[in-house]
Amino acid sequence: MGSPAFAVPTLEALARDHDLVAVFTQPDKPAGRGRRLAAVPVKTWAVERGVSIHQPRSLRRAPGAIEALRALAPDVIVVVAYGLILPQAVLDIPPHGCLNVHASLLPKHRGAAPIPAAILAGDAETGVTILRMDAGVDTGLMLAQEREPIHPDDTTLTLGARLADLGARLMAETLPKVLRGEITPLAQNQAQASLSPKIGKDDGRIDWSKSAIEIDRMIRAYTPWPGAFTQWNGLPLKIIRASLGESASRRAGESAAERQAGQVIGLGKHGAGVTTGEGILELLAAQLAGRRAMPIDEFVRGQPKFIGATLG
Repeated sequence: MGSPAFAVPTLEALARDHDLVAVFTQPDKPAGRGRRLAAVPVKTWAVERGVSIHQPRSLRRAPGAIEALRALAPDVIVVVAYGLILPQAVLDIPPHGCLNVHASLLPKHRGAAPIPAAILAGDAETGVTILRMDAGVDTGLMLAQEREPIHPDDTTLTLGARLADLGARLMAETLPKVLRGEITPLAQNQAQASLSPKIGKDDGRIDWSKSAIEIDRMIRAYTPWPGAFTQWNGLPLKIIRASLGESASRRAGESAAERQAGQVIGLGKHGAGVTTGEGILELLAAQLAGRRAMPIDEFVRGQPKFIGATLG
């Protein structure tokens, strides 16, 4: 059971070593400017390999889907970023349980968006936890866990790619041990738990009164979706990449401290930075609505009035 690209490496690992009887994945969704229905990555993988596919819109209100699942008689169900809640009737079907690949060091960052949450929090590391699912939100018993450092320039895209591969390897190592009864599950420390809620499109709106460090984390956490954006000249402006380099503060000079948050200042010949509630954020790449993304020097050359503007 899985849907996005993050789930595909685990799916491939399972298919190499086990009898994959079916794939449950999200229904096709509108995509692109034409909003045509498109298959999620897990479905695409399954179609190419002739694996049986099920796409219920809900498992809570779809008794037919549950009966179809029960008829498959799976020994175990592996869940990776499926996107649907599994009711107790599903959790009870496989004798070895429903095993989940969760992209955090549980109990930290339970919930829908653990990778962005780790970047937003400024964590030095994150990882993957394999757990046996229960009725709670990522509250089940832990079966395995492995750590992964978060790099200073990591985005959800880059960190997610590494965690997807790590999760696939860890599940491939853990599942045989579970089937042989060789793992003693470990309870989570509820006192250390935190929640990572689902991200909405408007979460990407930049508040320039926050510190440069917070905004840099936000830009990286919301790459590729929903992106970090602001307003300039009445149009949405997406900040693609930014930097906290010390050179930005040195080149901007002390006068930047007297400016209001959100003001664009020149850095060098064609560079640009933005004053924030604390510090200066150097812009590296930006994208104006309806235009392509471009390096900031190219953007400034084409938009000379950008320097001195106030974003918000």
